[in-house]
Amino acid sequence: MYRLYTTKYINAISLVCTIIIFSLICFINIQIRDMRINNLFSIGQKDLIKVQFNNSEKTNTEKEKIIKENKWTLKIPVISLEASIEEGTTEEILNGSIGHFEETSKTNGNIGLAAHNRGYAVNYFADIKNLKDGDIIQYQYKNFSKDYTVTSNTIIKDTDWTKLEKTEENTITLITCIENEPEFRRCVIGKEKI
Repeated sequence: MYRLYTTKYINAISLVCTIIIFSLICFINIQIRDMRINNLFSIGQKDLIKVQFNNSEKTNTEKEKIIKENKWTLKIPVISLEASIEEGTTEEILNGSIGHFEETSKTNGNIGLAAHNRGYAVNYFADIKNLKDGDIIQYQYKNFSKDYTVTSNTIIKDTDWTKLEKTEENTITLITCIENEPEFRRCVIGKEKI
């Protein structure tokens, strides 16, 4: 009888320990994700961007409606990318669209854009690593549209925000994370096609 109760208590304690360990692992993963997001999208701001983890997956109909209403889109034919753009780079925006760095231009000068490349419902920049010099990037903001030619596809430090500074030339800058290298970012730059 004593042995039966001892076995039950040991099983119960093992179950509780397993639940606690699983909860800690989940908590640590969420904290690591938060740190990576804040590193990518803080751009020198003193206050960290509020990250919202609402499930904001948009249906194809909603995406098409945004594209038609806003006419703010990015197309890269060589990687079959066509997506809507929204203002800001919060988690909520990047879960459904490409985000526009608010500090950058929307028309002439340097246009800065960000998107996920893996691990989310929407990973618009998953294939920008494959872009090569000469590939075409098509950008439209309302009645403004311009084609750009890729001129560089490089890796930068997560603290290097010089690629988003104002430029005299018309350029477009695409930034995303690099898998398992949180201190680096992929940066694709295109210059206006003349």
